[in-house]
Amino acid sequence: MTGHATTLRTLLDAPELLRAPGVFDGLSAHLVRRAGFRAAYLTGAGVAASGFGLPDIGLITQTEMVERVRVIAEACEIPLIADADTGYGTALHTVRTVRAYESAGVAAIQLEDQVFPKRCGHLQDKQVVDTEQFARTLTAALEARRGDTVVIARTDARGPLGLDEAIARAHRYAEVGADLIFVEAPESRAEITRIAAEIDAPLLFNVVPAGRSPEIGDDELERLGFRAAIYPGALLAPVAGAMAAALTAMGGTAAVTPGPAGLFGLVGLDEWQQLSERYRLEGALA
Repeated sequence: MTGHATTLRTLLDAPELLRAPGVFDGLSAHLVRRAGFRAAYLTGAGVAASGFGLPDIGLITQTEMVERVRVIAEACEIPLIADADTGYGTALHTVRTVRAYESAGVAAIQLEDQVFPKRCGHLQDKQVVDTEQFARTLTAALEARRGDTVVIARTDARGPLGLDEAIARAHRYAEVGADLIFVEAPESRAEITRIAAEIDAPLLFNVVPAGRSPEIGDDELERLGFRAAIYPGALLAPVAGAMAAALTAMGGTAAVTPGPAGLFGLVGLDEWQQLSERYRLEGALA
């Protein structure tokens, strides 16, 4: 919604850190709004796990995500920042994705430079596309938007290529015109500080307890100059834990291991990785 996008831009221009808890269904969206938060973050990982019983490894399609975006945008009634993975294909697919997400009611769309199929940013073995390939995807997204939609450029280069490359990509994506820059999964406080100091663009930080990044307080993120922080697992992780505890109280056996890998393990991460390896090897031998 254009109004929500404009509101989001105003919130991002404010001096205080904008905090957006992760939502994944209508109930979580209502709760975030009623709790008084000014924005929400539609987590692709949360939608995959809770809505489809799948790990966040690129198995959810664009049409499935758009339908969930529509439901959540209507329920939360506050600016919604929405995960759109890699744009679900080429630059042309990204154009369609941006238009579909806008029609569904988002205020911001987040795109990343991973290869397809992507992986959760806090899992290992990520791969990224060429910088200029993603720059073209980002340009397509910026030109496709019909309103004031905020476009977020995420780089996952820290894991496979190192922090220097991640920062270089952040500079390039800012140059292309991204409204917010998101360097995924820095691995120390020193790296977080360096990102804030060296990237001259509005920054977003991903808060993932038991993920690859260290714990850092909202006050410190604000002091460093980050404009926004997202909390993808803030609701889903305790919900999964509460369900496991309820089942245990009923006489069952259930447990949730902290962190993204633990959550995805509940919905078959190991099995899907085994299938991926099997077909990759078969393809190599063909």
